Amino acid sequence: MKLAEALIMRADAQNRIEQLRMRLNSNAQVQEGNAPAENPQHLLAEFERTAAELTHLIQRINGTNAVTVLADNQTLADALALRDVLKLRQGVYRGLAQAALVSVNRYSRSEIRSQSTVDVAEIQTLADNLAREHRELDAQIQAANWLTELIE
Repeated sequence: MKLAEALIMRADAQNRIEQLRMRLNSNAQVQEGNAPAENPQHLLAEFERTAAELTHLIQRINGTNAVTVLADNQTLADALALRDVLKLRQGVYRGLAQAALVSVNRYSRSEIRSQSTVDVAEIQTLADNLAREHRELDAQIQAANWLTELIE
């Protein structure tokens, strides 16, 4: 099985667990004398099976990420960490650029004027460069996901 397939299966297991959580909570109480729509014991058993499958998948994915080396000699795990931080940095710079835009909200000459404390164009350029780096790294990661066999 390819790593990308395992990632799809992981997402599916996470979705199933969330659905089971909601179904369990919906059937946790009933009016006295009524039966639940679904048997909570069956739901709990299915939840435990799915949680065990998810644990095994995550362990295999993490193991594969730790030993898979990309073209630039970094592991897939390291590339994933870098991608996450690139996205975080990009978001901070985009937010800063947006917050630094000066809008004119003056109604009279006596009102206080605002000014930017940072160079908005420079910050926006940094955010754009981080977005490009993120896209390029994400493309490398996705390619590796479809080319790498999942380890046991």
